[in-house]
Amino acid sequence: MLARGISRSGRAFRKTSAGDQDIRQVDQFVRILSGYRAIAALVGLCFLGAVGSVLLLAGRSADRLEPLMVLVAIALSTLGIAGLVAGHRMIRRDLLHSARATRAVMASVHRDALTGVFTRSYFMEALRNDVHHGSDKSLGYLLLDMDNLKVLNDGAGHAAGDAALTHLAKTIGAVMPGAVVGRLGGDEFGIAIPDCDNRGALRRLGEELLRRLDQPVNVAGRPTRLSATIGMALAPADATDVDDLIAKADLALYKGKKAGRRQVVAFDPDMLGDERHRRFIERELRAALLMDELELHYQPVYGADMRVRSHEALLRWRHTVRGMIPPAQFIGIAEESDLIDKLGDWVLRRACADLEVLGTPVAVNVSPAQLRRSDFAKQLGLVVEEMGVDPGMLIVEVTETVPMVAGAVEQANLDAIRAFGLKVAIDDFGAGHASLQYLRGFAFDIIKIDRTYIANLGDSRIDAMIVGAICDIARSLKVDVIAEGVETEAQLDMLRRAGCSAFQGYLLGRPAPLKGLSVANAA
Repeated sequence: MLARGISRSGRAFRKTSAGDQDIRQVDQFVRILSGYRAIAALVGLCFLGAVGSVLLLAGRSADRLEPLMVLVAIALSTLGIAGLVAGHRMIRRDLLHSARATRAVMASVHRDALTGVFTRSYFMEALRNDVHHGSDKSLGYLLLDMDNLKVLNDGAGHAAGDAALTHLAKTIGAVMPGAVVGRLGGDEFGIAIPDCDNRGALRRLGEELLRRLDQPVNVAGRPTRLSATIGMALAPADATDVDDLIAKADLALYKGKKAGRRQVVAFDPDMLGDERHRRFIERELRAALLMDELELHYQPVYGADMRVRSHEALLRWRHTVRGMIPPAQFIGIAEESDLIDKLGDWVLRRACADLEVLGTPVAVNVSPAQLRRSDFAKQLGLVVEEMGVDPGMLIVEVTETVPMVAGAVEQANLDAIRAFGLKVAIDDFGAGHASLQYLRGFAFDIIKIDRTYIANLGDSRIDAMIVGAICDIARSLKVDVIAEGVETEAQLDMLRRAGCSAFQGYLLGRPAPLKGLSVANAA
């Protein structure tokens, strides 16, 4: 029932779209000129009347009518009328052909070449026609973002990504046949459903779309399950302005992505508070970079001989009003903007400047968002060269999820980083996504076992077995294993016996700023 209602309302929506004015004007032009038939008939009748009048006047003046003159007049009149009719038909045929061609061109201009849905500009124009202040029309809006399209492009090629986008557009059309769909970006689509004010029904449509996408489809010669995340909002219930409506749907989409993707999330007014907080953090963080409110704390890493072998650089933000702000509260926000690149550059330069005082290699954390930038490794190399430090004194730490999703760009960056002479460490190994299988194809120098395994080492036989297995694999691969989160002597003893080559945790040393850091070796 809802689908039929959507179909009807969708047709009405398209009929009233402002963008259709171009095509309507062409149709009106054709209709006006198509009335040439009536004009031709009128001109022909007038011509006959004029000829008849001339003949009558001529006959009256000559007191007789010449048959030849009558025949010539009739022949000329017939030829004139026939020429007018033939001209009308020819012009009308050419006009209709031109109108069809014009309609086809105009329609293609408003359509995305790959998916066949409306272009962003046309979709936004159509949306603004129904969503504006003072409008009493209801409309449901879905903002859809396809999950992991970049991974598909990098793994199977852009042809596979194009096939996935085409399949997505067809699935939207099948689930919501009357919806107005626009491609807003590479993997982002807007779906407008006029006359929809039922939040529950709109959610069910979105969930049905996700269920259809989850069914295997042949992409690049292999069965593939697609997924997406959807944010939804209603007009005028949530917004009476197009930009506001899209912004609120985008907030819902953002929450869905943070919650794990593959879901439909409706806008909630509480999200505005989260957005204000996010904007506040972003604004204040930009100021912190200018006002020198950031600092690095260094946590020592000890070798099996209990001597300091390296330090990990940990970013801290000392806000003038709110005090110390932990990285968990601002790194995620920085990754959504260009701030992560600025922060990464600041951390690298400060760590390089502190190397001489520390006297040991320093590990800096690199975000997956930084690795996705094609010129990241090149810029990193330029900074290292500019700072005049030995590349062998720097370690780049990446989270364990990077090897799983690394495409061509990420892998090229990691290969270039190692080629420069820097070491690469997998941080938080085992935090939830670890796979011993992917260690085969990923070049690295250090594994850092996640602290969750260390915390349960004495109580969980399984965790102890996993730690031992990781150490065995590391020895076979000739890489180092660092145990994170060591807090007790018992843990340290068990990790030594398991084969860990280095240790890091509060038992051995807490993170501290350079001026308060003791680089003395443990007893």
